[in-house]
Amino acid sequence: MSLVTFVTRAGCSMCAEAQPVVERLAAAAGVPVAVVDVDADPLLREWSDHVPVVLLDGAPHSRWWVDEKQLRAALRARV
Repeated sequence: MSLVTFVTRAGCSMCAEAQPVVERLAAAAGVPVAVVDVDADPLLREWSDHVPVVLLDGAPHSRWWVDEKQLRAALRARV
């Protein structure tokens, strides 16, 4: 795996809770995280109503919340 993308939005409380979890798990797996604001990138418009969103190498993994066990397993499976 080459990249975890965390799609967020300013003022999103669920995003604020999920981001440290995503960053911690990605760091443990040795995978960089790109944090992007859904409102700043028109290419991410499809995710506007679904933040927070986690993309693994561009493929959707989760939206609205992050299940720590599932993300950890997905990161391990792709390393």
